[in-house]
Amino acid sequence: MGEAKRRKENGLPPKSPKKPASKAAPNNLFIKYPRLPYLLVVLGVLYLIFDLVKYYNR
Repeated sequence: MGEAKRRKENGLPPKSPKKPASKAAPNNLFIKYPRLPYLLVVLGVLYLIFDLVKYYNR
């Protein structure tokens, strides 16, 4: 504990523990709702099919 003794001798407070970096919000959303990516893909495919049908019925 060399550094701790030096900090104490110099009158410095003990080192505070490092906090882990917070994760980005989208990661938390996908962790909270694990089926959300599949739902988004299905909705996207349905939209593309709907748009394709609408385009060819002109």
